[in-house]
Amino acid sequence: MKLLEGKVALITGAARGIGKAIAVRFAQEGASVAFTDLNYDEFMQETEKEILALGVKAKGYASNAASFEESESLIAQVVEDFGRIDTLINNAGITRDNLLMRMQEKDWDMVLTVNLKSAFNLTKAVQRTMMKQRVGSIINMSSVVGVNGNAGQSNYSASKAGMIGFTKSIAQELGSRNIRCNAIAPGFIETEMTHKLKEDVRDAWIQTIPLRRSGKPDDVADVATFLASDMSSYVSGQVISVCGGMST
Repeated sequence: MKLLEGKVALITGAARGIGKAIAVRFAQEGASVAFTDLNYDEFMQETEKEILALGVKAKGYASNAASFEESESLIAQVVEDFGRIDTLINNAGITRDNLLMRMQEKDWDMVLTVNLKSAFNLTKAVQRTMMKQRVGSIINMSSVVGVNGNAGQSNYSASKAGMIGFTKSIAQELGSRNIRCNAIAPGFIETEMTHKLKEDVRDAWIQTIPLRRSGKPDDVADVATFLASDMSSYVSGQVISVCGGMST
């Protein structure tokens, strides 16, 4: 039997990158997959087609995770379409990097809203469904910079550090209802964003990693699969770093 057979997962910001890798891996493990991105564009259509080809139920939704109202509507629609939600992965996020002295207020507000408020929106909306089910796994995507900080990313670091505090609090609030909440803190993962970096910058980053290599989206997807599965039924309130030892 596959690890996620019979489960329904909702993953935000999953048309590309780490979110897509998680969606595909969940489908490979037998889960039905609902996923979101801002627009129902060619990336979402391609991801939806790829997941459906794995023989599971899948549907992409255009939804803004930073909107409280849209998040409420999304959860209601996914429950109507799939019948339940076993796993929520709060993955939607953006960056607006700059030194604090040059950072504009709008860049601070936007990053905190998209990265952190979105987790509040979706978690608040899904908790009623999971409480009725008496089971659920919520996985919040933090970052190694939420643990260590990083110059030029005070807004992003703050949002991801906030995600950790939020995770631990929700684990305590919902644990008695058999709902688990954990966070994943990826390090330097190969995505479209990192591919845009200059080679010397990438090499410098890699030299700070004890394993001396970057990670792959599948490395994060592996941990997410564990946290969504019954293998982690006694794991809650934890932050698992997928960073090659960067945060050691």
